[in-house]
Amino acid sequence: MIELGVNIDHVATLRQARRTYEPDPVWAAVEAHIGGADGITVHLREDRRHIQDADVRKLRDQTQIKLNLEMAATDEMVAIACELRPEMAMLVPEGRQEVTTEGGLDIVGQEARLTNIVAKLRDAGIVTSTFIDAEPDQVAAAARVGVQVCEIHTGPYAHAFHAAGRDIERPAVQTELQRVAAAGQQIRSLGMRFNAGHALNYYNVQPIAALPGIRELHIGHAIVSRSVFVGLREAVAEMKRLMREAVSLNR
Repeated sequence: MIELGVNIDHVATLRQARRTYEPDPVWAAVEAHIGGADGITVHLREDRRHIQDADVRKLRDQTQIKLNLEMAATDEMVAIACELRPEMAMLVPEGRQEVTTEGGLDIVGQEARLTNIVAKLRDAGIVTSTFIDAEPDQVAAAARVGVQVCEIHTGPYAHAFHAAGRDIERPAVQTELQRVAAAGQQIRSLGMRFNAGHALNYYNVQPIAALPGIRELHIGHAIVSRSVFVGLREAVAEMKRLMREAVSLNR
């Protein structure tokens, strides 16, 4: 059964705009859980622009569903992960000037270092994941460094879908969708779990959710945006319904 991990970074972004105590990301995690989320994702950035160390500690203590910690591949973040022991740690690229993650992690260019980091996380009992572009050499490198999960960057697909006026039949959209599908097939053939995420929303999620073997989608901005109008529980429930509908129609 396909699962939904809800990224609540954007709740913390709203709080940090006023440097106050509300809205509370932990409360958001509870609301997401009630709405049907299978997991909670947070990105503890090096510059602490939204999620703070205290948030991750509270989430670790109070969240009743699995916690996925997005993190840069640094000694500081590895130490935090090994102390807190989230169910999953996902290695992502990180730039101080970017608004959000702009591309997948280059595993090929730093394979030896990442092999060591993945080993430390796995020794701490943490499922290891990496966020990569839909490129065969990166998938193969992910298997070599020992991660258990690959999350494919769906941003190019989402941007093509939007540029095509939400027409899934357009060649540019189909090209990007097939790139994700091919990466997923390769991931599974190498014995890893196939996840996907980035820029997915209520209009473009179903073709991705329908891909063979996909296990989990991580979605944040679209859900938090929808929650402004309908509440977080309902926003999560709507997304979960769309995902499960896509899976059932594809059987």
